[in-house]
Amino acid sequence: MKKSKAASTVIATVVLGTSLFSATPSFAAEEGNAFTKEYGTPSFIGEKWVAPKGLDKRETVIAFLESKKVDFKIKNVPDSFQVKSEISDKETKSTHFRLQQQVNGVPVYGADQAVAIDAEGNVKSYFGQVVPDDVLAGAATEAKLSGKEALKIATDSIEGDIGKLGKLNTEEANLYVYMAEGKATLAYVTEVSFLDPAPGRYITVVDAVSGVILAQQNIIDVDHDDKQSADATAGKETAEEWEAAFQEAATAVTPDEVGSGCGRTFEVTYSNGSYYLRGTSRGLGIETYTARNGTSSLYYITSPTTTFTDCTAVNAHANAEQVYDYFKNTHNRNSLDNAGKKLLSVVHYGSNYNNAFWDGTYMVYGDGDGVTFRPFSYAIDVTAHEFTHGVTEKTAGLIYQNESGALNESISDIFAVMVDRGDWLIGEDIYTPATAGDALRSLSNPAAYGDPDHYSKRYTGTADNGGVHTNSGINNKAAYLLSDGGTHYGVTVTGIGRAATEKIYYRALTLYMTASTNFAGMRQAAIQAASDLYGATSTQVNSVKQAYSAVGVN
Repeated sequence: MKKSKAASTVIATVVLGTSLFSATPSFAAEEGNAFTKEYGTPSFIGEKWVAPKGLDKRETVIAFLESKKVDFKIKNVPDSFQVKSEISDKETKSTHFRLQQQVNGVPVYGADQAVAIDAEGNVKSYFGQVVPDDVLAGAATEAKLSGKEALKIATDSIEGDIGKLGKLNTEEANLYVYMAEGKATLAYVTEVSFLDPAPGRYITVVDAVSGVILAQQNIIDVDHDDKQSADATAGKETAEEWEAAFQEAATAVTPDEVGSGCGRTFEVTYSNGSYYLRGTSRGLGIETYTARNGTSSLYYITSPTTTFTDCTAVNAHANAEQVYDYFKNTHNRNSLDNAGKKLLSVVHYGSNYNNAFWDGTYMVYGDGDGVTFRPFSYAIDVTAHEFTHGVTEKTAGLIYQNESGALNESISDIFAVMVDRGDWLIGEDIYTPATAGDALRSLSNPAAYGDPDHYSKRYTGTADNGGVHTNSGINNKAAYLLSDGGTHYGVTVTGIGRAATEKIYYRALTLYMTASTNFAGMRQAAIQAASDLYGATSTQVNSVKQAYSAVGVN
């Protein structure tokens, strides 16, 4: 969550810039098929495919892919795809499969697929990317390095850039066939996340044979490289004491540091004479910690009574509850992963830190410097934005690069303004507190903050991971037009309201978008979602088409 222009500095050793990150469908017809420029394989198939009788749903998916194997340029369909998930949609009685392309059992990075089966058992749509057999043929079949060795190479590289790392929140290495400069390479895609000495969630791609780093990217929005020292003391409670706790409601009423007050109602846990910012009624729980303006240690936040005086912490905690409730009540989603994943927040991170971010484990909030920003946790749309990054990660998995990365940011903005429905601004409650009426970004008028509102104005450089914050304005404008309507670049859009708009984007994200979805794919996913919900000839579908045409995505 940052106010960023494409020219801003991004910590990255090598930019992740391969064909898998920029696949560009070219649509021959609105409801027809689309193919990637890179491989000429389908990125969208909208024709109904009637399944042979006697097949179950999974068999139907494989039979469908088998029928298209010439288009996909693959020979052995059963060995080339692995079913990752199956979701039954009660509203439309359809079934949705997510698949992963693989070679010799090793997944192909960025090559995933979404196949939908209608109530009659026929395939109604395909979205995704498939890399042809002949492109993948040159990849090594056996790794020379272990995952642990790849992680050591990755962390050594990171420490060479920013210094000794503190506690690692995430440390994993997964073997993939990875496309590097058009060549298929067996590689470990490693992830290392940490808060100390600076925020980091590094994706490092290490050649599994040579150990060479093929790409490295910090996918946290980093504005500056903070290396603060942290309070070394820690007063931590034991797990046994947590288990002995009970829960009740609490209200914070103490005015905050800028005088606006923070009366909120939220859940706490009582244990051993103190109340803690920990609730258990939502999913697997919601907990809030403080970094005490450091980076290396986290501490519980306590109060002797049910009144808490740290409004920064109270807002983070209550906002997490409110955003959880929005997704549960509006979309029937149980936390980030739809399985109740515990929500962890951290406040008072760093000294005057002007940022907030999702690092895969925590939603982290800086206090701001009091001039450019006030504490980031004061903005419910900031919480919703970061929360949605987690939802995207658990569903479409949009790669944080180029157009898919811009969509990643835009989807977070869209649901931020659906939670904070009073306007179409992002961060207006925390940005430049001495200046009224401004914000970080605007969905109704992206150009007011220097972001493009039309595809023809998109940023095409490599900074900011390919302009993920800047180019998000294009999809943001489409979402605004879809909801509220208007005329843009000579195209008039009939607004359908926020309630229909949020349902369309949620369905598109969770059922149709894949890791490499770009703007053209976003348009088609939204059309498909609207067709499911309202019918193919509905006003809503027509408005989706109008909205994307208005921003130059046809």
